[in-house]
Amino acid sequence: MEYNSLPDLKGLATLKLVVELGGVEEAAHALHIGQPAVTKRLRALDACYNTTLMQREGRRLELTPAGQQVYAYAQLVLDHQNLLTDKLASMLSGQKNLRLEVTFAIGEHLLPQLLLDFSDNHPDYRIESRMRYSRRIQTNLATGLADLALMELAPDHPDILVQKWLDDELVLVCGPSHPLWGSDLIPVEQLPQLKYVLREPQSSMRLTLDAALRKIAVPEIPVAMEVGSTDTIIEMLGRGKHVSFLPWFAVRDEIDRGRLYHIKVTGFRILRTLWIARHRSNINHQVAEAFIGQLRCRSAI
Repeated sequence: MEYNSLPDLKGLATLKLVVELGGVEEAAHALHIGQPAVTKRLRALDACYNTTLMQREGRRLELTPAGQQVYAYAQLVLDHQNLLTDKLASMLSGQKNLRLEVTFAIGEHLLPQLLLDFSDNHPDYRIESRMRYSRRIQTNLATGLADLALMELAPDHPDILVQKWLDDELVLVCGPSHPLWGSDLIPVEQLPQLKYVLREPQSSMRLTLDAALRKIAVPEIPVAMEVGSTDTIIEMLGRGKHVSFLPWFAVRDEIDRGRLYHIKVTGFRILRTLWIARHRSNINHQVAEAFIGQLRCRSAI
């Protein structure tokens, strides 16, 4: 490999900023350098890859097909540069930080109390948490951009260690104004006759629901609305006449308080598992071990 022709990190960062901020002037301002210096870095990247990476379309600079590939590479390289910086800082501080990623429903309903309890029990440790879709979480675990994850679908990757955390169920629920409030069992054949507000197709619970319906050969159910927040769906159910399939852990309190009603379906239950996932290289991460220990204690209660 020709190491003397490798791209400069500053050049890659400059390309990334020009694309994301919309121009040379904006990138120069963010980098605290002059516009000629930005242009010089872009030309150096062109020379490094022996091709044109950006071209002017009207008043804007746009990526060429080759530029799109280099931009994707720049994102990956700079993400890993930040990862390396964080890891070195963590080593110097005694590895006291944890990068935790969770799915949206877990983040909305279970994570807040987990973080508060952990902060009380381990004041010297720090957790940086993010909510993402399962596919992105798996990628970040596999590439080292996350240390630990709480997920609704088990990752399928040879380098990711998966442990069972909690049992859960997706349940059909409605609000007080729905005709099925207080009903007995409904037949599974009635499911396509209801109007649904559901999470978006790329969400973990929607993937689980769609797979469960395919297993029992239920035709496509009428989805009136798709909403990217479980809390928002709960609020909508309380005001309208739709139904939804939602995690038991998210609706249990609302059902107990009489704000939602659990509609039971003959011969149809969607049982599932919540998972703890991490890269095998993080098996001895002290903050991860402490956090997993707390999860185990809470699940045993």
